[in-house]
Amino acid sequence: MRIWQNLKLASLADGTAATVEDGAIVTADGLVLYAGPRGAIPADAADGEVVDLGGRLVTPALVDCHTHLVHGGNRAREFEMRLAGASYEEIARAGGGIVSTVEATRALDIDGLVALALPRLDALLAEGTGTVEIKSGYGLSIAAELDMLRAARRLESLRPVRIVTSYLAAHAVPAEYCGRPDDYIADIVLPGLRQGHAEGLIDAVDGFCEGIAFSPDQIRRIFDLAAELGLPVKLHAEQLSNLGGASLVASYGGLSADHLEYLDGKGVADLAAAGSVAVLLPGAYYMLREKQAPPVAALRAAGVPMAVATDCNPGTSPLTSLLLTMNMAATLFGLTIDECLAGATVNAARALGLNAQSGTLEQGKRADFAVWDVRSPAELVYRIGFNPLHARIFDGQRI
Repeated sequence: MRIWQNLKLASLADGTAATVEDGAIVTADGLVLYAGPRGAIPADAADGEVVDLGGRLVTPALVDCHTHLVHGGNRAREFEMRLAGASYEEIARAGGGIVSTVEATRALDIDGLVALALPRLDALLAEGTGTVEIKSGYGLSIAAELDMLRAARRLESLRPVRIVTSYLAAHAVPAEYCGRPDDYIADIVLPGLRQGHAEGLIDAVDGFCEGIAFSPDQIRRIFDLAAELGLPVKLHAEQLSNLGGASLVASYGGLSADHLEYLDGKGVADLAAAGSVAVLLPGAYYMLREKQAPPVAALRAAGVPMAVATDCNPGTSPLTSLLLTMNMAATLFGLTIDECLAGATVNAARALGLNAQSGTLEQGKRADFAVWDVRSPAELVYRIGFNPLHARIFDGQRI
């Protein structure tokens, strides 16, 4: 048993960053036994190794609930093209975008994918992240998609981190199926989903519902199989247009709808009714120089929980900093300090179906937390290009 004391505690248990000035956390066997005022530690939890944290701020470990961390290559050339005026959709229709990463990803074996992903993962961990979601979606063949998921699973064995995998074969139509998206779903997406599930590689099923990707009817075929297999679903929705993807994923009780720049009132209401999380991705909005932001005020008014994530990917958000992501969410989307911190902890955990285990510091949850050299939670959102992490605690152990 350990007693972590002399700390300022922001447990996020109530969804805000309100702090307990003289706080303490008691941990044992990788779990939190107590988190609250030091003077209220239960008698049966008051005897253990004492760790003095010097009055520093403690929050739950951060949770990055939307990443494409495993991939080959980069798309710096497309960045240059966008600077010259080309749109994301124009680049994609010209053979760039997601499909352009496929060749580089398919050329790598699992070892190669892991080697390239590790520095990206390490950057997230160095800023206090304890849980990371990783999607497939750049293989676009059964073998390559499952190798991406195998690489993601291996990362968890190489670093003290929790990895959650999402099957995203419905990310784009590969060149060999150009003009035949229904055949691609029948030949690759659905059989790959069955195989990946049988191997225990898939925690959730994702898709890209957009004019340059897949229609709601095509996504529905994939979600029907996910439901048959007992897998939760989430969706890239309303990023470039409104096809009703948010309402679609909500109708399946989905974990989240992500991006949401073109979300309408019906989509907001459907997400609220389903209890699905709105995952906001300011890195992609910034990188693509978009003009229409997600309807944050409407989501807030409807009580839809909002998460924020890096969307780390080679084309539209080569971002490996959740701290910067929170700043972007505040400055670009108008989130409050509380909303940013809840978005990278409790609501991000909920977007992964982990809210019973992670995202807050409460009795019975995992002892994953971050110790910061700051005076207030607002500093975690306010600063740019500055990492104040003092220590990361994972499973109750200092890393």
